Amino acid sequence: MSIQDRPELQKAAQEFVDAGFGSLELRVHDEHGEWVGTAGIRELGSTEQPPVGGQFRVGSVTKTFVSTVVLQLVAEGKLELDGAVAGHLPRFELDPRITVRMLLDHTSGLFNYTGEYFPDGTVVAGLPATGKDWADHRLQGYTPDELVEFALAKPTRFEPGAEWSYANTNYTVAALLIEAVTGRTLIEELDSRIVEPLGLTGTVEPGDRTDIPGPHSHGYFRYQDGEEWKVVDVTEQNPSLLFAAGSMLSTTEDLHKFMSALQSGKLLPAELLTEMRTPQPKSGPLNYALGLFAQDTGTETIYHHNGSAPGGYGALMFSSADGSKTLTAAITMGDADINLLEVFPPALERLVNAVFGGAPQ
Repeated sequence: MSIQDRPELQKAAQEFVDAGFGSLELRVHDEHGEWVGTAGIRELGSTEQPPVGGQFRVGSVTKTFVSTVVLQLVAEGKLELDGAVAGHLPRFELDPRITVRMLLDHTSGLFNYTGEYFPDGTVVAGLPATGKDWADHRLQGYTPDELVEFALAKPTRFEPGAEWSYANTNYTVAALLIEAVTGRTLIEELDSRIVEPLGLTGTVEPGDRTDIPGPHSHGYFRYQDGEEWKVVDVTEQNPSLLFAAGSMLSTTEDLHKFMSALQSGKLLPAELLTEMRTPQPKSGPLNYALGLFAQDTGTETIYHHNGSAPGGYGALMFSSADGSKTLTAAITMGDADINLLEVFPPALERLVNAVFGGAPQ
């Protein structure tokens, strides 16, 4: 379909760029068919539009892929959702109370290796993941064990199961659990279970590869260095900092295929899809379940997981409960001085409303 067919979608995409983002590629599948549109530019200093179907860093959308593989292993009897993790990964001496479910729904209490931010404003620093610290170290590589060991050397946030707190550590441990149970790498499991069966041509867990191999837009990072504000091209960065928690590359088409297959029951048996979509009560209004957020639009419940790399890139991935309607998007940051907490939520609300109707709650 052409842009003229869905002016409301093109307008919603353009609003992201008008708010200060560098670019947005939006893909919508619904009862009207498929619509794809772009807004913004591929690279600062150029007038070239973002590539349609380009590869980008999807950030925490990675968690939904990892959760799906874990739940497939539960379906096969190789893991128990409420079984202990420690015995599978004895080298870490994990708290024996931590279960597979607690990793997937963020109630393990494990320290978040990219830093902990408490409601009272207290911050406990993690590995370089923000500001000048990350910009200076963005090509540095880490092994998954290094990430977990760093987290385990810090005090836990709370007793296992006692509270809820989003932590990248949970999904890095979940990926190592996949590898321990299957005897294969996470990449091999993702490829054989999701990527190849669904024909995902642009989706990859890149390890410590710093470039984006496919056609792509550039991502930028604005940070303060002393008294000076700087903007750097961070298209190249080492994704191993967020192994299995925010490391993957994909395309808007691949995210559509994955989310539609997941929600329509092609990847998990019904009872485990229900588990995946049932929010953890301790997550409160965020309604976080097992690698998915549930959201009431006022007319239906939709499911999503969005993501952002430490710098430069963001991803949107939404679906109706039956997988027939999806919204996927690639976002890049430009050089504008914007307050994400101010501009992102209203732009996202207008976009979700344009696709799914109702007002996101």
